[in-house]
Amino acid sequence: QVQLVESGGGLVQAGGSLRLSCAVSGLTFRSYVMGWFRQVPGKEREFVAAISGNDGRADSVKGRFTISRDNAENTVYLQMNSLKPEDAAVYYCAAGYGSSVFTLPYQYGYWGQGTQVTVSS
Repeated sequence: QVQLVESGGGLVQAGGSLRLSCAVSGLTFRSYVMGWFRQVPGKEREFVAAISGNDGRADSVKGRFTISRDNAENTVYLQMNSLKPEDAAVYYCAAGYGSSVFTLPYQYGYWGQGTQVTVSS
């Protein structure tokens, strides 16, 4: 019933940019913290960025990435600039009920299917 659908992934050259989108339905969007995580084979799912719904507080591990949200459209975005080969991963959108900027996967109750980002060197 709750759906998170990522889009915007693909192949990009090193130094290029991508903008990921996550469309959310089935929940009261502004009541949820939204986050982005990424994962590569053999590694833990890694926190990338998160943004709260109430006051717009945001956190990002990498300064090259910026998270934003449009509560009117129930959509969260991840702008990725100056991409590097080590940024290649499956990127997941997640929703967690609360006002904190969650950074751990277990703090999120809903997940999208992920979108592949590949960076060529």
